[in-house]
Amino acid sequence: MIHYKCGSTDGVSLEMDKWKLVLEKIGHNVKYLAGEIKGEMIYPPLFHTSKIAKNFYAYSFQSKPVFKNEVEYKDKLYIEVEKCETIIRNYIKKNKIDLIIAQNVFSVAMNIAVAIALENVVKELDIKLLSQHHDFFWERKAGVNYGCDFAKEIADNYLPPTNKRYKHVVINKQGHDTLLKRKGLESTIIPNVFDFEAPQWEIDDYNKDFKKALGINENDIILLQATRIVDRKAIELAIDTVSKMNEIKSNYYNMKLYNGKIFKENSNLTILLAGNSCDDDSGTYLSRLISKAKHLNVKIKVISDRVDHSRKVINKKKIYSLWDTYVYSDLITYPSYWEGWGNQFLEGLFAKKPMIVFEYPVFLTDIKDKGFDYISLGNSYNVDKLTELFYVEDAILHNAASKAFEYLFNIEKRKNSVNKNFIIGKKYFSLESLEILLEKIINDL
Repeated sequence: MIHYKCGSTDGVSLEMDKWKLVLEKIGHNVKYLAGEIKGEMIYPPLFHTSKIAKNFYAYSFQSKPVFKNEVEYKDKLYIEVEKCETIIRNYIKKNKIDLIIAQNVFSVAMNIAVAIALENVVKELDIKLLSQHHDFFWERKAGVNYGCDFAKEIADNYLPPTNKRYKHVVINKQGHDTLLKRKGLESTIIPNVFDFEAPQWEIDDYNKDFKKALGINENDIILLQATRIVDRKAIELAIDTVSKMNEIKSNYYNMKLYNGKIFKENSNLTILLAGNSCDDDSGTYLSRLISKAKHLNVKIKVISDRVDHSRKVINKKKIYSLWDTYVYSDLITYPSYWEGWGNQFLEGLFAKKPMIVFEYPVFLTDIKDKGFDYISLGNSYNVDKLTELFYVEDAILHNAASKAFEYLFNIEKRKNSVNKNFIIGKKYFSLESLEILLEKIINDL
C-alpha cells in the first residue's frame, strides 16, 4: 500500500491499518511505502506537505504564481517524478510486490509527482493496481483553477489514470457517481469500517494519569475533537456549541452526571483538540479557532503534541494513543462540513460516546439512513466573511446544547443511545463486511 504517510492518526492512515489487518487475515503479505511512516521521514519525495509538493498543488489547481512559467513548472516536476520513480521501482523489486494498492495518490493529488511516478512504474513493470480514493482534488472548497494546460493534462491522464485494467474503490456514493461521470470509471464502494470486536478502550495503568498529565481538572467535562485541525472540520461549530452550553450550565450545578460525579460550579466544559494542524493550507486556522474560543470564553486545549497513532515515551514524556483520548471524553464533537466518509464517527460509535454532528453531504447520503442517535447541528451553514469561519443558526446551537446536557445527565437515555449506535455500527461497518468486499475485488484482479 502506497500513500504520502502512514502510521498516523489521519483517516487514510487509520483505514490503511484496517485494510492491512483484513488482508493479512486472508493470507496476504502487506507492506507500506510512504514518505513518512509513524512520524519518521523515510522517503521525503513521497511526502505531501513539503514545500515543493505544496507548490505543485498551488500552481496546478489554484493558479498561484509559485513558478515563473509552465516550463519551470514542468522541469521541476519531472525532477521530482524521477526521484519518486526510483524509490517506487526499487521498493517493488526488492520486496517482490505483485499488487499495489494506491491510497489517495491518484485522487487527492497533494503530491502529483507521486501519481505520475506510480503510474509510470506500474506500466513499466506491468503490476496489478487497486486504487482507493478517499477524496478527490475537485471536491475541495476552493474548487479547481488549472495553472496551465499541462496541469489539466496531468489531471486528465493521472488523476486517476483511465487504464481499464485497474480496479477502483471509493468510500461513498458521491465518489462513485462523480468518478463515473468525470472519468468514465466504474468503482466499488467500500465505506470506512471499524473493528467492533476489539476490546473496549478503558482506563489502565498507562493512561490513568491522562487528565493530570494534560492539566485537565477532574471535574471538567471533556468534549473531544479527534480530527485533524483543518478548516473543513469546522471546529468553530464545536466552540459555538460549547458557548451555548456555558450559557445554561448553571441550571445543572450540583446535579449527578452519568458517571456518578457531581457537576459543580468550577466544572469546565473543555474542548480537547487531539489532531494536528500540519495539513492546514491556510496556516491560520488554529489561531483563528483560539481567538474565537477566547472571545466566547470557551476553554480549548490543544494536545496534539501528546497524542499519536500509538503509545510511546519521547524525552521522558508520555505520548498517549488517539484511543486514550476517547476513554476520557464525555462527548464527541464532529462538526465537519465535508468528509470523504467519517472515521471519527465510527470511533465514537465504538467508544460508546454521544456525538454532536454536522450532517455533511456524505453523512446524509451514506450514513444517516442507518438510524443512528446523535445531536444534530443541521446540514446548512453560513460563512463569516471576516474570519472565514463557519456558523449555523442560533436556534440549532441552543437545541444542541440542551441535548448535550441530556446525554450528560440522563444515564438511561445515554446508555440506550450509545448501545443502539454500537449495534448499528457493527451491523453495517465492521471488519467482516470489509473482508467480504476486499476478497472479491482482489480475486477479480
